[in-house]
Formats: sequence, C-alpha cells, structure tokens
Amino acid sequence: MFADLTEFHDWFLERRRAHEYQVTPRPLDQLDGWSADDETGDITHRSGKFFAVRGIHVETNRRVIGSWSQPIILQPEIGLLGIMVTIVDGEVHCLMQAKMEPGNINLLQLSPTVQATRSNYTQVHGGSRVPYLDYFMRPRADRTVFDALQSEQGSWFLAKRNRNVIVQIESPITPGEEFCWLSLPQIADLLAEPNLVNMDARTVLSGMPFIGVATRNGRDGARGSRYSDEEVLSWFTEVKTNAHLDRRLLPLAQIPGWQLHDGVINRPDGKHFTVLGVHVRASSREVAEWSQPMIKPVNRGIIAFLGRFIDGVFHVLVCARTEAGTSDLVEMAPTVSCIPDSFHDEPPERRPRYLDLVQSAAPDRILVDAVHSEEGGRFYHAENRYLVIDVGEEFDLDVPPDYCWTTPEQLTGFVRYGNHVNVAARCLLSCMVGERGAFQSRDVVADPVP
Repeated sequence: MFADLTEFHDWFLERRRAHEYQVTPRPLDQLDGWSADDETGDITHRSGKFFAVRGIHVETNRRVIGSWSQPIILQPEIGLLGIMVTIVDGEVHCLMQAKMEPGNINLLQLSPTVQATRSNYTQVHGGSRVPYLDYFMRPRADRTVFDALQSEQGSWFLAKRNRNVIVQIESPITPGEEFCWLSLPQIADLLAEPNLVNMDARTVLSGMPFIGVATRNGRDGARGSRYSDEEVLSWFTEVKTNAHLDRRLLPLAQIPGWQLHDGVINRPDGKHFTVLGVHVRASSREVAEWSQPMIKPVNRGIIAFLGRFIDGVFHVLVCARTEAGTSDLVEMAPTVSCIPDSFHDEPPERRPRYLDLVQSAAPDRILVDAVHSEEGGRFYHAENRYLVIDVGEEFDLDVPPDYCWTTPEQLTGFVRYGNHVNVAARCLLSCMVGERGAFQSRDVVADPVP
C-alpha cells in the first residue's frame, strides 16, 4: 500500500527501469509467425490462434456515411480482464499491474490484475502462466462484485468481447514484483494523468458504481434523472429495432479504397488508420519476444460527452452508435467518438454531429479533459482525448432520435449488462471519477451485483 502517489510514482519508475523494452515497426510480410494468404491477403498466425486481420464491407442506416469497407481484426475468443479488490481501513483497494504493451506510446501503463486473451492464459504461446489467474477462474470461493461480457472497439474489432470481472478477497495478499495495491481515490487521481491507466483497467473500473456527481457548481446529480431506466431502455430498444446493419467479410487484398504499400496497409487519402507490423522484445512479459500486426490511427481521436443540468441534475447526452464490428446493432456511446483529422475536409453534413461544438468548447466549460491510450495489445500509439463538456442549460433538451439524456449513474447501471454501453463510454465514465470525488467504497463492493 502506498501512503501517497509520490511513493507510487517512485515504484512505477523503478518498474520501468527494471526491464528492457523494444518495439520496432516491420513490414507486414516480415513478421515471424504471421503470414498473408496467397489468394486473399488475410493475415493469420501459424498457430491458428490469437487473431486475424481481414477485410469487411458494411452497410447501415445508422451512420452519416452508410456504406464503407475497411480492414478489421477477428479475435473470436473471449479474453479476461479482472481486478482484485479488498477493504483496508474501510477503503476499497485494487491490485493493479505495471504492464508493458507494444502499442502504448510510453510502453508501460497501469493495467488490471489480470489482462489476458484466451490464447495467452491457455499458454498457446508457450510462455509462463498468467499471475493471479486462479482468483478469477476457480469456483467462487471469493466474492464476485462484477462479472459481465463487454464489447471492445467496434471500429477495429469484429464482435470482440472480453469478460470484465471484479473479485473481492477478504484481506490483501502480498503483491508480486510487478503489482501494487492502490486505493480507489488514488486511482481516481491517476486517471487524470495522461497515458497512465490503460484501457483495460478503465473498462473494468467502470463496473464499480460510484456516488453522486460533484461538479464545479457543487450540485448532486445522483437523483432526478429526466428519464427512468425503463424509458431509456425503451429508447435503446426502439433504435435497435429500426437499425439496419449488413456486413460481409472481404479478402483483405481486395478492399476498395485501401492498398498495401511499403509493407503497410493504408488508404491513399491518409484517413482513418493503417495496419502495420511490429517486432517486440519485453523482459517482463510471459513471452520475451514476438511479432504481430497492429492497427495505428492516423492521429489522436476525441471521445466526448456533452452534458448539462436538467432540473438541477447533471446529465450526459448518449448516442446510440453503430460501428463496423458492433455485435448487436447499436450500443450506448459518448456524444462524439471520432478521429477529427479524418473529417477535416468533409462538408458539414458529412462531419460527425456535435464535433464542431466539442472542438470549440470554452476551457471553463470542460469538466473532464484527459488523454488516454487505447488497447496497446492490438493498437499502435492509439490515444484519445476524453472530454466532458457542460454545454449549459441553454442547450436544447430536444435532441435527434439517436440521442438520449441520461445521468452518469444511469449509464453506469447499464454497464452491468453486456452490449449496452460501448468501451468508449465505459472509459469516459471512469475518467469522470475525479470530478465525482471518488467511487463508492465498502457498501458497494460488499454487495454483489445481481
């Protein structure tokens, strides 16, 4: 346990210095263990495990641009993201890990207790066993606080899900060399630091309900939602009922508008993302050396909630969003989710709704502003600016049918169920913790989620 965050940062720096990391971009056709099919160009691992990169064509009535093709990652296996928690002196503490991922800008970030694909924790790679895995796999001798299948980035994964688990143990165990115990208030503070708490930790942390909304005006947003949970679910169901999403896989080598050039798959117009290869050396991982393909966005993205007070209670504007890989038509998402550079030359009607409002927000309207990395195991130097913007009570309550006002507490409640709240919204909810004061502590963790 750390008395303060200075001790944590000293420990984290020590972990960074204790290991050697090297990530070197390589052409896709020079990745050991990976190959492209001679006919289709699809990229797969020689084991038949881990993941594949293929092409997909999408047609939907749920986006401004209703038809497109792109590369996408197929990883049908369900991974495990788990955080172990315990109560010390009435305070919830989490066992977190200093974990290297090849796509992280700074390589080492704070991750859950367990972060592993099924191929990893079944040791397909022939490496060492994942620490603390038994706490999340064995029959429930310990108390399960949260357990749900949650979606990953639908823009780059096809129907990918991970099991998000929070398990409470009776008393703290001595952490391994790469692990540490942090209190929830300490984690809340660390969430304000750029590229420190990784995406996998943020999505699991969103499964811990927290109390109230402490804003700069000091008003409490825990009660008084504009719509009941039943009304929000009715809106969500109606949108889903009217949604059309048609997808078909394409040979990676034949995707319209994409090309293989100098060992990288990209678009000639330089928009959206590229697919590249990397070779990795990492002394702290279960396997010390490997190669793999990765997706690299063209620039930093924006993930933002617009929010305002409604009858004295803070609400956020949720979007029912469809992406190429969404497994169940639509999910509840932030108001804006995009890479702005991919739309800079588009006419207004083809730009994401509310993007201009987000980009022009006055500094005193921004309640949350943090830069975080996305999943560093599959995405290379992918980061987003996470924002919550108070647009003021002059902002019209009447919004397009794809949008709905909810309180952050309501949205957190829907996190308990898979395929409801997308990963961008879950991560943004976690970023809001610092503005709310803290997570709930003993009472919430002591009661399992039904």
